[in-house]
Amino acid sequence: SAPRCHLNKQLIDVRVLKGEPAELSCTVSKDEVTGTWFKDGLKLTSMDGVSFEKEGLVHKLIINKVEDIHAGKYRFEGGDIKTEASIFVEDPPQVDKVLLKNLSSVPTVAKAGQQVKIKIPFEGRLPVRATWLKDRMELADDTRIRVDKTDAFTMLSISSSERKDCGDYKVRLKNDSGVLEINLKLMVIDKPQPPAGPIKIVESSANDITIQWNPPKDDGGKPVQSYIVERQQIGKSDWVTLGETPRSCTTFTTNKVEQDMSYYFRVRAVNAEGTSDPLESDEVKAVSKASAGAPDPPEIVSASRDTITISWKAPRKTGSSRIVGYIVQKRKKGTTTWLPVNNVPIADKKLKMTNLKKGLQYEFRVAAVNAAGIGDASEPSQPVFARDSTKSPGQVQDLKVSSSNSTSVTLTWKRPEAKDGGDVKGYEVEMRSSSNLNWTKCNAFPIEVTTYKVKGLQAKERYFLRVRAVNDSGPGEAAELEAVIKAAPPVVCPRFLIDDTVKSFLVIKAGNTIRVNIPFEASPDPVVTWFKDGLPLPNRATIDTKDDTTQLLIGAAEFTDTGTYTVELQNGLGKRETFSFQVQVTDIPQSPGPIQLQENVPNTVTVIWEPSASEKWESNLYYMVLKRESQKGLWHVVGDLIYTNKFTFTKLIPGRDYYFRVVAKNSLGASGPSETVQPWRIRKQKAECQVKPQKYKGVNQNQPPRFLVPLKPHVVTTGSECHMSCAVGGHPPPKITWYKDSRDLSNDPSYFCTNDFGVCSLVVLGVTKHDEGEYMVEATNESGRAYSKAFLTIKGNS
Repeated sequence: SAPRCHLNKQLIDVRVLKGEPAELSCTVSKDEVTGTWFKDGLKLTSMDGVSFEKEGLVHKLIINKVEDIHAGKYRFEGGDIKTEASIFVEDPPQVDKVLLKNLSSVPTVAKAGQQVKIKIPFEGRLPVRATWLKDRMELADDTRIRVDKTDAFTMLSISSSERKDCGDYKVRLKNDSGVLEINLKLMVIDKPQPPAGPIKIVESSANDITIQWNPPKDDGGKPVQSYIVERQQIGKSDWVTLGETPRSCTTFTTNKVEQDMSYYFRVRAVNAEGTSDPLESDEVKAVSKASAGAPDPPEIVSASRDTITISWKAPRKTGSSRIVGYIVQKRKKGTTTWLPVNNVPIADKKLKMTNLKKGLQYEFRVAAVNAAGIGDASEPSQPVFARDSTKSPGQVQDLKVSSSNSTSVTLTWKRPEAKDGGDVKGYEVEMRSSSNLNWTKCNAFPIEVTTYKVKGLQAKERYFLRVRAVNDSGPGEAAELEAVIKAAPPVVCPRFLIDDTVKSFLVIKAGNTIRVNIPFEASPDPVVTWFKDGLPLPNRATIDTKDDTTQLLIGAAEFTDTGTYTVELQNGLGKRETFSFQVQVTDIPQSPGPIQLQENVPNTVTVIWEPSASEKWESNLYYMVLKRESQKGLWHVVGDLIYTNKFTFTKLIPGRDYYFRVVAKNSLGASGPSETVQPWRIRKQKAECQVKPQKYKGVNQNQPPRFLVPLKPHVVTTGSECHMSCAVGGHPPPKITWYKDSRDLSNDPSYFCTNDFGVCSLVVLGVTKHDEGEYMVEATNESGRAYSKAFLTIKGNS
């Protein structure tokens, strides 16, 4: 038989843009095959724009201009062969090419305040999503900007354009077939911003002023053409135009000023769109040539009750002309008013003053005078008394070293003898090392005490030390001694010397003093730092560290002082040691709140009270309950060490009145009581008349006892109530007996037993450790006996 026809080349899928030509082709192995074309399962005979061709072994389907209708699955069949493929018509968003070129290459320009509308018509398969972006951020509608979109166009509208609208915009058109991105630029032109400040005063004199500024940070989109400079005299309202400068010049000099007058200047930038807002200067004064600087404070040459003589040096800054003389001023010490000594400048740099009041203390200052006028005044001189000079004090007595270590020396001495000059105002201490001939003052101002510690000395070094008494005449004769500094002691790592006197837990009554001493050893002296709860101490706390002991002191303890205190020792080598202790600030508790009484179990009363406010800060607070049986009777304690806010009292006698009070207690004492207002009474029950029904002698219905719900183990905390219960069945109703560790509880007042229609309960009031053990409930009737057991565990209140 003849060989079968087969496919040499199958149809393959084609993706084509709408409006473009498309072609499907396959190749068969035999020339005589005449095939048939199908679209979406239907035989194709004729279709607009579609033609069929056969060129030898090749069969083609040709579409001149693809439309949406041409999309689908095509099949070619001929003889024994079959092949199929799909034509996908792509219709991505498209914009007119001329419009696209204009938008991309020519910026859209608008004047500030004008409305801007950019409309872009598009074509493409719907739906088309249009997104507008500026600086990579999607534009959202607001009061000025709106983005509109229809099936045929998208449009950006800006109601009143501003300079900040300038920039690069991107329009993204997207549908199932593709994405078209259009880049465009928007320019908004405006008048410039004000020139950049501040206005600098380059030069100022009595005749002219030169100012300088910087170009505006934003020229409004058009280049700056010039600057307008104006001036206003202080005290006047009008501005005077001084002139204009070209864009390249940002300085301006004016001679339209008067000496010693003050002015404001302002500058505006100008471009093709208009004139900017002004940049204004601070106040500028047209001053004459520079005056002289301040001399050094004048020196006191001599003083007596009639005269004081001072001298001074010329100032370092003489100004722009030579100094012609000096003006001297005086004031009484402690006052602020300076009075002139001379009205006419004196050329000499020394002055003897006579118009003074005996015994008063004066200060003096000097100012230089040149062509520009009086310059800056000097700082005041040292104060000096208008009186005859006293005799310099004599030598201090008994200068000696009282103590020393490897870094310091403590000196002591006595006052000079009275005949050697009285009125000692203080003492000066000076030192020098053996290798240095210059004396160094240890104290900047004279000290009044007769002892001084010289610190910062070098170990094993020899030092000379001297002390001089000082009075109004100056320092007296020095007393001198020599000291050799000890070698540095061996390094001792910091460690605390904790013994029985240092407690790790302190309970302090509110208002009392917190004083804690922590001994330690270390060499050299360590840096001692205190913390409370890991943070620096509050300002109320003071720390005193001396003689290898550091002390914490808080004058009146408050509840907020409760916490963990840590002291840290650290030496220069980085060795660190810490010790922590706890402080609990407490007080006698506040009274509990109002009391309520409830009968939760028949013939008992449960006392419930609002907690004391002290529970917030007192962790070891408990309550005591008292009762009395008349308004004037004695109070008796019925419950103590109660850590909850309720207590059940069982020993009630019907018909009696009961009053209750509750107090809060801690280690410091008891609060005031909270009491019931109305008494509690259980009414006596009236005797009931019972009619015994006749016994029905029939079938024996007796059933032995059985537990429907057994006892369950319980775990409770000290001081709380415990309710144990079970359910019992049987006929006749069984007799119930409770036992603890085999002991009958029937007559024990500490336990309260009930039996309500077979539901049996045992209430243990204010449990203690003694109540722990095995409990058993026994049920018996004439038909038998049953029992159930459970264990009660008592946990501490910690």
